[in-house]
Amino acid sequence: MKQPYKWLVRLAAAALVCLPLAGAALAAGQQGTRADPLVTLSYLEQKAAPAILEQVDAKLTQREADLRSQLSTVVDRYIREVEDKLRGTGGTAPTPSGTGGAYQVVTLAAGQTITGSTACEFLLRSGTAVCVADSAPGLVDMTGGTTLPGGGILTANHLYLATIEGRGVRASTAVTLMVRGSCVIS
Repeated sequence: MKQPYKWLVRLAAAALVCLPLAGAALAAGQQGTRADPLVTLSYLEQKAAPAILEQVDAKLTQREADLRSQLSTVVDRYIREVEDKLRGTGGTAPTPSGTGGAYQVVTLAAGQTITGSTACEFLLRSGTAVCVADSAPGLVDMTGGTTLPGGGILTANHLYLATIEGRGVRASTAVTLMVRGSCVIS
């Protein structure tokens, strides 16, 4: 009885040794197949990573060019809008000379009226003129720190501000005004 038992023990021992070796051989045999190739670190460092970095750099360069183009378009449109507003053509009536950013000398004959948009400034240089306004306040006297009602007489060399659309100046005699902002002469 001892002999079959020895064969059984030897067979079990051989199986215990061979099964792990067969499992390792099977696992090693499945690495590096065509469906799932084994990749070395040198391949990753020398081939794959540079190729990926080139693709990323190309995409970043393209995206940067696109963003620069979009930014340039927006900046150009903004500059045109600002220039139009400074010229007084931003949707309002143009100033007598077409520029809204600088004071312009305007001469009115007796009875003529100049009506400004909001933030239009008037400075009476010579002659007599009255404020044109439907309601209070007419014009703000920025020099005197007061308001001038409709029909009030302008003081020479005082700066007046139209804070509401449609306020203006009517010439009682021939007048010379300095005007900044969008306005219409009638």
